[in-house]
Amino acid sequence: MSTPAFPPLMSGLAVSGAIDPFEKACAMASLGCDAGLIVHNITANRLLAALVMAPEVPLEEAMAMLPACGVGFQNALGALAPPEVAVHLEWPGGIRINGAACGHFRVAAGGSDPAGLPGWLVVGIDLPLMQINERPGDRPDQTALYDEGCAEVDPVALLESWARHTLVWINRWEEDGGKDLHSEWRPLAHDMGEDVRQNGIAGKFLGVDERFGMLLRDNDTTHLIPLSTLLESPQ
Repeated sequence: MSTPAFPPLMSGLAVSGAIDPFEKACAMASLGCDAGLIVHNITANRLLAALVMAPEVPLEEAMAMLPACGVGFQNALGALAPPEVAVHLEWPGGIRINGAACGHFRVAAGGSDPAGLPGWLVVGIDLPLMQINERPGDRPDQTALYDEGCAEVDPVALLESWARHTLVWINRWEEDGGKDLHSEWRPLAHDMGEDVRQNGIAGKFLGVDERFGMLLRDNDTTHLIPLSTLLESPQ
C-alpha cells in the first residue's frame, strides 16, 4: 500500500494493528503535536484516520470542524466514486452512503467548556470498506464502501482527497464564518425535517443554528442541542 501524500499544511503518521488513530491522535494532541497531523490506519476492510487541529476560537465555534470534515469527505468521495453514489451526513457524525449507514465521524477536544479555548480538537473517521462475515442484504441498514459501487476507489487516494477537501473547507470557514459550509452541509443532512431522537429528546429535526447546533421541535418547544454534546472523552 502506498504512503499517502498530504497538502503542505498537513502531515501523516501511519499506525497499524490494533492502534486506533483517533486515540493516538488525541494522545499526541494533548502532548502538543503540530496541528494538521493525520494519524491513519488502513486495512483491507477498514479506513481509520484522525485529524489534529488547534482552534483559536471557543469550543462551540470550533465544533464546526465536525461538519467541515463531513463535507470534505462527501466532496472527496464524490470526486472518486461513480456519480450515482449518494453521500449524506447525520448530525451526530454518522455517514450514509446510498441511504445506508456506512461508518461515522467522532470528535474530542482538549477542553469541555463551550465558551473556552479547547487547545486542541481531533476529528476521526471510521469507514468500513468491506463487510466481513456478512452477506450483502443481511443488514440492509448497514453497508460498506465497496458494496456501494465503490470497489475501484483506492482508500489511500480517498484519504488524500479527504485531507485536501477538508483543508479547503477549514480555510473557507475561517474566511467567511461558516456561511458557505452551512450552504454545502444542509442539502447533505440526513433526516432533516424528519422525526429523530437525539440526547434523549424526540422531535422533528428542523435544522441547525449558526454553530450547527441541532434544532429539535418537541410539541411546542424547540430544543437547541449543541454540537459540543457529541464530544468524546479522550482515552
